Amino acid sequence: MKAIVYERNGDPSVLKLVDRPVPEPGAGEVLVRMAVSGVNPTDWKARRAFPLPAGWQIPGQDGAGVVEAVGAGVDPDLIGERVWIWEAAWQRPWGTAAEYTLVPVRQAVRLGDASFDLGASLGIPFLTAHRCLTAGEFMPDTLRAGALADHTVLVQGGAGAVGNAAIQLARWADATVITTVSSPEKAQLAASAGASYVINYREQDVVEEIRKMAPDGVHTIVEVSPARNAAVDVQVLRHGGAVCAYADDGGDEVTIPIRSQMVPNARWQFVLVYTEPKAAKALAVKDVAAAAAQGGIRVGEEAGLPLHVYPLASAAGAHQAVENSAVGKVLITTSET
Repeated sequence: MKAIVYERNGDPSVLKLVDRPVPEPGAGEVLVRMAVSGVNPTDWKARRAFPLPAGWQIPGQDGAGVVEAVGAGVDPDLIGERVWIWEAAWQRPWGTAAEYTLVPVRQAVRLGDASFDLGASLGIPFLTAHRCLTAGEFMPDTLRAGALADHTVLVQGGAGAVGNAAIQLARWADATVITTVSSPEKAQLAASAGASYVINYREQDVVEEIRKMAPDGVHTIVEVSPARNAAVDVQVLRHGGAVCAYADDGGDEVTIPIRSQMVPNARWQFVLVYTEPKAAKALAVKDVAAAAAQGGIRVGEEAGLPLHVYPLASAAGAHQAVENSAVGKVLITTSET
């Protein structure tokens, strides 16, 4: 099989297209013939700095394809199923940027008739967004149609991949969604994703605009840049609300006024999808699969998530695009499946 492999940390030039034997699934594993691999910021960060316990690594946590074979203890009826994959390369060498990959069976989720492009876009962004939307005091543990009715959510940075996922999931669950962006072009993307209100933070007073829409404050904030946005967040959070920070864009330290956050019993929740509680992760996988099956999740320009597609041999270019903060979703086609 063809696979993208790196054997040392570094810039995208360490990514090499090589021939490798197709692996055999072990007990509890499935072999997936990959169609599309999703690229996320975590992929280039891992490539630059994470250790390589196996001495080599195929990158790519997310992807979609068809189950080709199963290991001992796995239902053989799964063979031939179209699936989406999450966390393929987390503490394992078998990522999704290859013609085949191995994952534990629970990490290969039925995709149904949805496109492989959509399946490869789900994993990290949508599971992260789900955790951000369910960790607060006012928020339910699971999402479904109507679960967030009468809830108002603020998504800081609505044109990013997680921001887009949060908007789509929150709207699928019937929340009112306010989002912030930095340009008219990004405002259009956020509106296409389904945001109820879009604020250009370069041109508008964010606190003033949010207070017009949510006089009592917002129930939860999906936060991409706590260091930059804390001063706004503390002013628009309602009693018992939560700020759920999933990234450190704009700075790796945040200052929070203690007393003003004590009074409303505010929660500051930090989110890393890999290490979130197992029960929360299981609910997220179930809910994201349901949203995709019900048409509540879309990809492409019309969904506020432009697709940038690269062939497997150009994986280095795909990584560079994500490292350069490409707006939308970067995908690698791994086969003609």
